[in-house]
Formats: sequence, structure tokens, C-alpha cells
Amino acid sequence: MHAYNRLPSSGHSSPSTPSSPRSRSPRLRSSSNSGGGGGGSGGGRVKPSARFTSGQQPPRTLANRITGAILSVLVRRQGIFLFAPLLYIAGILFYMGTVPFDVVPIIRHRPAPGSVYRSPQLYDKLRPEMNSDNSTADAISTIWKNSYRGGEWRPCINKSSGEIPESNGYLYIEANGGLNQQRTSICNAVAVAGFLNATLVIPHFHFHSIWRDPSKFGEIYDEDFFVKTLANDVRVVDKIPDYIMQRFGYNMSNVYNFKIKAWSSISYYRDTVHPKLLEEKLIRISPFANRLSFDAPPAVQRLRCLANYEALRFSNPILSLGETLVSRMKERSANNSGKYISVHLRYEEDMVAFSCCMYDGGEEEKRDMDAARERGWKGKFTKPGRVIRPGAIRINGKCPLTPLEVGLMLRGMGFDKVTSIYLASGKIYDSERHMKPLLEMFPLLQTKEMLASPEELGPFQNYSSRMAAIDYTVCLHSEVFVTTQGGNFPHFLLGHRRYLYGGHSRTIRPDKRKLALLYDNPNIGWKSFKRQMLSIRAHSDSKGIEIKRPNDSIYSFPCPDCMCRSNRTEDSRSSSVT
Repeated sequence: MHAYNRLPSSGHSSPSTPSSPRSRSPRLRSSSNSGGGGGGSGGGRVKPSARFTSGQQPPRTLANRITGAILSVLVRRQGIFLFAPLLYIAGILFYMGTVPFDVVPIIRHRPAPGSVYRSPQLYDKLRPEMNSDNSTADAISTIWKNSYRGGEWRPCINKSSGEIPESNGYLYIEANGGLNQQRTSICNAVAVAGFLNATLVIPHFHFHSIWRDPSKFGEIYDEDFFVKTLANDVRVVDKIPDYIMQRFGYNMSNVYNFKIKAWSSISYYRDTVHPKLLEEKLIRISPFANRLSFDAPPAVQRLRCLANYEALRFSNPILSLGETLVSRMKERSANNSGKYISVHLRYEEDMVAFSCCMYDGGEEEKRDMDAARERGWKGKFTKPGRVIRPGAIRINGKCPLTPLEVGLMLRGMGFDKVTSIYLASGKIYDSERHMKPLLEMFPLLQTKEMLASPEELGPFQNYSSRMAAIDYTVCLHSEVFVTTQGGNFPHFLLGHRRYLYGGHSRTIRPDKRKLALLYDNPNIGWKSFKRQMLSIRAHSDSKGIEIKRPNDSIYSFPCPDCMCRSNRTEDSRSSSVT
């Protein structure tokens, strides 16, 4: 029996030419085989029965024939492509039928890195190495290395010496918000009054449901000093003359009130407010916070500088107690040459509630925060369709740092247990639990309540703005200021410290997005954590001296509008001496 030969029987060894595409088509192959094989004995196909002996292949069963027929029909009609998805689904269903549903694995959602508050667990892990770390240098004396890079700056606000022209009328403004938002209103009002050649009435402070402080201007600031400092630039009076008020029935609600958009340009005041002032001789602007653009002409900026850095001085009772606490902090910091750190901590109940962040207080914390939000911002956080994502808020660096997180950060930056810290804060939420780890890391920590006697604090105790003014004074004179949440308080301190310290803010401003990731990393070790904290510290130093850009706040960036560069030769001489 000879083997089956697919080659033609002509005897030539060269390969035959390929068949035409037509003959390769599945649709046409059967017809060409049946009708085109009549000529030539070697070109026809051998019948399947002739290929095998009776012992080589078993006979085909009925099932084989049916399967073959179906497949041949599918192949001829190219229907396999239509039935393939059905076959796939059938296979999946068959497989699922063999797996019991009670052992199917449950897919659990894994929180995104940085979205969960795990700082207590990290503290427990790092505490042994942190306490045994003796490599800490004298951080508080060596932290600011870039103070003189590019030259030091000095205050240079020019004061007018000539007489003020006759007034065009009276400007009455109502300052809203807390201490430093009111400060913004005052400084902007001085600038607008000077630009319009108006007489400024001592600003009226709104009573706010959050700050709950009924203090008047003269109870927070030195009113006489304010009027005297501005005497050659802006007229300031404590009340509107009777002959003006008589026209309005002695009722301020009858006075025309401008509702000015936030960040309005100075040209708006020239084109819209000034004509009304000339017509009415008295105008009212309420509210007035943030109603003037930061991008203003030099003459307007000069008046802002003069008001903020020279004319606004705290009243004698506040200034006296503030300076007393500064002296006591320096006494307690004798081991660091009288240098101390001040920390602005925003972990009061209303701040935590407003942030909508979640910490480790469980159901009790949730109840407290829901109640605080409803008290302070009735309905604001429960509007239909409003979605609050605490994890996303934390990842974006918007959550207030806890006392524990502040302590970990400062220890990582090289400040040891004997560093004196002044904590500027309101009443800490769940204070006993949250303050315990911070006091473990910094046992020399002080607050105004710890430094001052109850008798000394008594006159200020129920006035949030006056208490904030005391904190502001102690923070202003610290060697290092640490801001943890933003807001008007640190923004004004940034600028004021730059104004006092040669243009350098001497302020640590942590990258809270980076901190969120680090505090949520269970695998980080102390050395790696410390390296990251020192990097944040160095970045704050490099950003200490910054020049104001067009839309930056002059109250945070006084260079170059309120300050000038010192002589470079004097800089080099002074730096060589130090």
C-alpha cells in the first residue's frame, strides 16, 4: 500500500502554482471539486474511503456525522463568527454552574492613599525610634539659612507731609468676620477713603454668630494712634456730624448702601462710588471685606501699607498682656537663647465641623460634627444633592491637622523635646484626648491660658477677637511660626513677620497633600519620615522671601510695595558679622 500523495502525478519535482483566489473560497470549493476534476487521472482527488485501510480508522458514528455536517455548514456559510459569542457565553455559564456561590471571593474597596486618618497608628510605630533619636541638631537656631539671599528688605512707607484737600464727603463701612477679616476691611477702607478724598468714619464691627464678639474698634485697636498716624493722608473721625445725619433722619438705614462685588477694581470706585459720594456727601458700604482688588495703583497700595503695618496697633490692654506673654515665653526658652516656636492650630470644633473631615472619634465624633454644622451653618451641608467626600478632602490637603500630626511633623523637622512651643488656638475639640500625644512630644508647650493667670485673662475671656489679638502678638515675635490650616490669621502674620524680619516670613508652611500621604503610609520608617519633614522645612525656608505678584495679597507679600531692598554692602557686612 503506497502512501497518499498530495502532489500531482506528473513526476516533476518543482512545486505547482498556487490556486486562484476563486478556487480557495469556501463557498466555491465544493462546486469546483465536483465539476472540475474530469480531465487527467492525476489531478482528481482520491475518495476518503481509499485513503485508509479498514484497520486504520474506526467507522463514523451518527453523532460524528451530525457534528461534521453542522461544522461544514457553518464553515461554508462563515456562520462561525455569529455563533462564537454564543459558544463563549455557554462555556462561561457551564463553568459557573460548577462553582458554588458561597465560595465566590468578595471584592473589597481599598481606600485611596492619603484618604484615611491613620496618624495615631503611625505615631505608635515611630515613637520608639523618635524618642531614641539623638541626632537632632540645634534646629531652632539653624532653621533659617536663606534670610539674606538676594539682599535683605527694610520698611519704606512714605508718609505725606502736606495738607489734605477739602473732603468730598463721609465714608461709613461695616466690617464683617473675625479679627483679621475685619483688619482687611479697615485697611481697604483707608485706601478707598484716601483715593476718593473722603473722610473715613471709624469702622463699625458686625456681630457674628460664629465669633460672637461685640467688641468695638477702640476695644481692639488704639484708636487715637490710628487717627494720628493717618492724619496727613486720610481724615478719620469717630462719628458723622449732626448736620449730615439730620438729612437722613439720624438713621443709617436711610443712607445709600453700596453692594459692591468682591475684588472690585479701583476704577469702579472712581466711576461709580465717587459721583454718589459727591451727590450724597455720605455713603455706606456693607459688608466691606475683600471689596477691593489686590491689583491696585501704587498710591492705593501705599495707603494699605500705612494702615496695616503702621497705623493699626492693638489697644493698650491687649498689647500689654501680649508683650508680657512674649517675655514669659522667652524666659521659658532660656535653653534656646530665648527662641520659641509658635503654632497656629485650627482644631476647634467649628473648624473640624466645617471641614467635613473624618478622624478617629467614631459615632460620637459624627454626632458632634453634625450638631456643630447645624448650629453654625443651618442647612448648608444637608442640601439635596450635596455630596461630601471626606477622603477626597483629606487627599487634597484640606483637613485641619490634629495636635498629634503637628507634633509628629515638628519632631521630624528636628525640634526636640526641650523646644518651647506657644500654641495659638481656640478651644481644641476633645482636648484631653487630642492634646495628650502633643504634650508627650513637647512637654514645654504653653498656651495663653497656661502663661497668664485667670485674673490677667479675665477681661478678654469672652471676646474671641481680643483673645485672637493676644495670640497674634505672641506669634509675631516668635523665632518660628507654624501655620497648619490657612485663613486670615496666618496670612496677616506672614506679611507682618516679613515686614519686621527683613522680608523673610520665618514661617513653616507644610505641604498638607504630601503630609496626608505620609501619615497614611504604614511602611514608612523614622529615618525616611524625618528626611521628608526636613525637605518640607527647607522648602519653607526657601519660600521665606517672596515678591508680590499682581493678584497676591499685600497683607501677605509686602515686598516691594511696602518695603525696599537694603544696601547690598550693608547686607554683606551684617551677614558677615552674624
